[in-house]
Amino acid sequence: MSEAKPVKKRFIAGAVCPRCGEMDRIVNYTEAGKNFRECVACGFKDEIRLQSQPSELTTRVNQPQQPVEEQAVKIIGGSGSKHVGKK
Repeated sequence: MSEAKPVKKRFIAGAVCPRCGEMDRIVNYTEAGKNFRECVACGFKDEIRLQSQPSELTTRVNQPQQPVEEQAVKIIGGSGSKHVGKK
């Protein structure tokens, strides 16, 4: 005789039941290759369909840097240690 292994159920911290509104009463487990959540307070049971990871938005920060052309800067005005605004 082979005994089936008991299903390992894990509580989801902070989860609220959509039916009864109780917090910290939801367990998560896998059965027949599918993920389920179940409320131990009211018996609500639902299959969890996991979504794919959202892709990152394209911004200038996460793009490869384009080569920047360097240019010389010419400083105009003043000579030596004169300060602007002093008499």
